[in-house]
Amino acid sequence: MPAQLHRTNVVIVGLGYVGLPLAVAMARHHRVIGFDIDRSRIAELRAGHDRTREVDGQALKTSALELSDDPTAIKGAEFYIVTVPTPVDEQNKPDLSAVISASETVGRALSKGAIVVFESTVWPGVTEEICAPVLARASGLRAGVDFELGYSPERINPGDREHRVETITKVVAAQKPEIAARLGALYGSVTSGGVFIARDIKTAEAAKVIENAQRDINIAFINEVSQIFHKLGIATHDVLAAARTKWNFLDFKPGLVGGHCIGVDPYYLAHRAVEIGHNPEIILAGRRLNDAMGAFIADSLADSLGQPAERSILVLGLTFKENVPDLRNTRVVDIVTRLNGRGYRVDVHDPLADPGEAARFYGITLVKSLDGLNGYACVLGAVAHRLYTTFESATFGRLVAPSGLVADLKGIWRNVALPPGMRRWEL
Repeated sequence: MPAQLHRTNVVIVGLGYVGLPLAVAMARHHRVIGFDIDRSRIAELRAGHDRTREVDGQALKTSALELSDDPTAIKGAEFYIVTVPTPVDEQNKPDLSAVISASETVGRALSKGAIVVFESTVWPGVTEEICAPVLARASGLRAGVDFELGYSPERINPGDREHRVETITKVVAAQKPEIAARLGALYGSVTSGGVFIARDIKTAEAAKVIENAQRDINIAFINEVSQIFHKLGIATHDVLAAARTKWNFLDFKPGLVGGHCIGVDPYYLAHRAVEIGHNPEIILAGRRLNDAMGAFIADSLADSLGQPAERSILVLGLTFKENVPDLRNTRVVDIVTRLNGRGYRVDVHDPLADPGEAARFYGITLVKSLDGLNGYACVLGAVAHRLYTTFESATFGRLVAPSGLVADLKGIWRNVALPPGMRRWEL
């Protein structure tokens, strides 16, 4: 059983998709300061607005969470929990700059007896071999003597209202059993899903990185067979409907794999594997397959549409997954870029994505509304936002030219009858 925990002082470093829900949940039981270096982020949260839509305005306004962008405000806490992003660069190499910078900030705030916990996804060894020395240098304190280390892999699934930080099982790990017990008590005070104490920090780091690598590989398999089935004239979603009647069939679906976890985390494990002399064949094969899916979809659509002269395409959805505003590492961009490169005029609509971010990150000007749009040679349902799942035959009759193409990447319109003469494309 986890050790008993009194109401304590906690600092959450990084208030994005992971840090903010955790901070709000912990603030119900402890004194919590949410720290972020982004002043505009702190300002919007103080105003009761969360651009990620993970925490609603009322919950923010009534929360006891303290917010700050001042590093001096986080000195002297008992627990520091680091939840900053760990992306990859343009060459798919791990980028630890944010977690190193956060470690420096925390190090300057550390007092003796503090516990520093990392939730950011890393390869096994980063917490103890990279973060610990940074903390020690910045603080002048000794890891394992003056302050303690812990790791608790984040399991936030953006847009998921069922598997929340308050309900999921939290994995925790530390270098000493008594510190692991204290972490178990801290996280156990927040979640009803229980706490699992891992053998050690490296084990917990490894568990996190394989959770998403496993999903990536399974999706890659479905993506590969969907390409085979497409060339055979078989609808993959029909195949899956039949296959999932078997009790132990793993129900993954074809599509684009982006976002800040599944499309990134396998590269962290692969990076470390190469460093120790192992060639990670399956992990990287899955990544290659999934990263190439956008080009396959675009080329398949182009083959169905023919010459691009005066042909326009409407892409519905830009975020990396349905019903979230998150544009990080969205692979819909691969389809848009490929179609543009082949000479098609592409419009993009997304009811949740921030137009400024779309323009700044990807150079895409979002269509503000579907009202008044018509006559497209092709409409592609790339992201299954709720708005798009309500489309009916008449919707396509308005948006698509009479002999045009309705491309259903996500299988959301399989049961919608298309107007006469209109063609259907699906994986």
